[in-house]
Amino acid sequence: MAARRDRTHYLYLAVIGAVLLGIAVGFLAPGVAVELKPIGTGFVNLIKMMISPIIFCTIVLGVGSVRKAAKVGAVGGLALGYFLIMSTVALAIGLVVGNILEPGSSLHLTKDLAEAGAAQAQGASESTSDFILGIIPKTIVSAFTEGEVLQTLLVALLAGFALQAMGKAGEPVLRGIGHIQRLVFRILAMIMWAAPVGAFGAMAAVVGATGVDALKSLAVIMIGFYITCALFVFLVLGTLLRLIAGVNIFALLKYLGREFLLILSTSSSESALPRLIAKMEHLGVSKPVVGITVPTGYSFNLDGTAIYLTMSSLFIAEAMGSPLKIGEQISLLVFMVIASKGAAGVTGAGLATLAGGLQSHRPELVDGVGLIVGIDRFMSEARALTNFAGNAVATVLVGTWTKEIDKERAAEVLAGRVPFDETTLVDDGHGAPADADADADAGADVPDQRGAGGGDTKATAGV
Repeated sequence: MAARRDRTHYLYLAVIGAVLLGIAVGFLAPGVAVELKPIGTGFVNLIKMMISPIIFCTIVLGVGSVRKAAKVGAVGGLALGYFLIMSTVALAIGLVVGNILEPGSSLHLTKDLAEAGAAQAQGASESTSDFILGIIPKTIVSAFTEGEVLQTLLVALLAGFALQAMGKAGEPVLRGIGHIQRLVFRILAMIMWAAPVGAFGAMAAVVGATGVDALKSLAVIMIGFYITCALFVFLVLGTLLRLIAGVNIFALLKYLGREFLLILSTSSSESALPRLIAKMEHLGVSKPVVGITVPTGYSFNLDGTAIYLTMSSLFIAEAMGSPLKIGEQISLLVFMVIASKGAAGVTGAGLATLAGGLQSHRPELVDGVGLIVGIDRFMSEARALTNFAGNAVATVLVGTWTKEIDKERAAEVLAGRVPFDETTLVDDGHGAPADADADADAGADVPDQRGAGGGDTKATAGV
């Protein structure tokens, strides 16, 4: 097992090397670098195709093994309440920093940038009713084929509750889904070996298309945004994590270091969603909490996106010579956060949400979106990293509030004494069995795994 872990260690060193090589190619041969974009897109698409089956298996196994449906409702209610509060806090922080910096006052809009901004606004917004109806898939199968996270979440919850109601009759189905979960995680582990190639193509393309000019002229808002995101993660989230769960934010972020590297190289937090589910279960958080909090958080817990939308709106208004009043800022940004639900993992979705919000509230400012088109990719990385960190922290906090986390195991995992199995991404104590020898015991384990408080965690799982 140690040899296999060593190989994955070298894999992520290769990702770092690929990112640096991509940056070099982007600067030295920008024309060639831009043509490499499909490589990065292809890798992200490979991971996205695994998201729906992983979410489905995780939620069905979690919900189906819980004896009382009220527990699932309590987890969902706590999670949504927390997401709402933290989005508001992120909005407030973005507003304060944006009003202090006033970063757009020295820039000027050209005709080309105005056209780029207008293009982003086309078809960017949707009504609340469209959003709600969009959660319901056309068929059960289409929830998987169309890759919609919320649609998959709905189907999985229905299947989980149905299996829960079936009692012992549903146990064979749960065992089968447990084996399917093993399969999809093993496929994901295989796909990860293409990460260096995907990272190279993605980074080369963005550097080749952007160059250094846009970075120089827009350094104030970009640096300000990165600093604001860092303050939010380390001060706000870090304080909550320490006070409520007794977990050090640096230890948690170190544990998720490979996921952050993956997000940094692909600029999409969705590329790390399957691994976050696996790692949170390995950490000791129960399946129901992980299965509900993580996928829901990817649509409703958009801390980084909230900060981005506030600072970008203020930046554009300043640059256009039409500053927003406090009342306008609040109404516009609340609208944007609502409109951004479900778009957390999509590269460039934040830019479209920004354009759509300005189109509906202050149409004369839409052209200004073109001012940040050049650096949106770099800002989207900080946005994705912050969203991801927020969802990891939320999972631990919700697990603590519902007493669905094994704190002793979490301490062991964060200390590095119970390593994560990079080969299978699952272990005996948290989901489907990791080894063929465990197949015979799977039937007894699946229905009852960690149903209350995560008490039956196996100390040797994942070793």
